[in-house]
Amino acid sequence: MFDDDPFAPPVKKPVSLEAQLETASVGDLEARIERLKAEIGMCERAIAAKKAQREAADSVFGARPS
Repeated sequence: MFDDDPFAPPVKKPVSLEAQLETASVGDLEARIERLKAEIGMCERAIAAKKAQREAADSVFGARPS
């Protein structure tokens, strides 16, 4: 089996974050910030839910020894 497919699209090198930020418009950057803030909020809610679940389990079964 051959690893080199002559019909495969060329592999693009990933663009660094710095390069992306340098070429992005102010509007694009503001939109990116809003998406990141939304992601952070989702992560914070997931953490709070996991902590509440752990506390509920600990109250029923007792805390795990450290």
